[in-house]
Amino acid sequence: MKIYTKTGDTGETSLFGGQRLSKSNLRIEAYGTVDELNAVLGVVRSLDPFPEIDVLVEEIQQHLFVIGAELASPQGTVEGIPPTGATQIEHVEQAIDQFEQELPELKQFILPGGVPVAANLHLARCICRRAERRIVELAQEQQTNVPQAVLVYFNRLGDLLFVMARGANRSAGSSDVPWNHGE
Repeated sequence: MKIYTKTGDTGETSLFGGQRLSKSNLRIEAYGTVDELNAVLGVVRSLDPFPEIDVLVEEIQQHLFVIGAELASPQGTVEGIPPTGATQIEHVEQAIDQFEQELPELKQFILPGGVPVAANLHLARCICRRAERRIVELAQEQQTNVPQAVLVYFNRLGDLLFVMARGANRSAGSSDVPWNHGE
């Protein structure tokens, strides 16, 4: 099977079920941004993170494919693929709680950066927030099915990526760099 199909040469692509949309459609932008997030998480994994981060990032990557499928389906679900739900959200919340237990309390904003794994987790957080904005925008369109659990998942995922970045820096012996308010 060839990788190129030529069916997108006119600027359209297909959703699950065969419906054709412009590649500039908000639905395509939303799941394309999810794919971008997945790719930067692949970069994180290529940097040989600590095992607890590596395992968690792979789990997130696996689930981002589920969400991409949900967003690529006009119905918001795909037969044979378990939908995003409370289980995935609880898993993310538990991971946030676990990382936060090991981190000093934040009393001010910090600059994104640090060791390469952490810096890329901060980048992933920013892409996650952009994907979240696109998904919210898509959900607000009339007659658009976006599961509520997907919105909640992305809101929590941005928080998780932030604490993972802090955790990666702490594990590597790198301190958070506080924002100095322009002083």
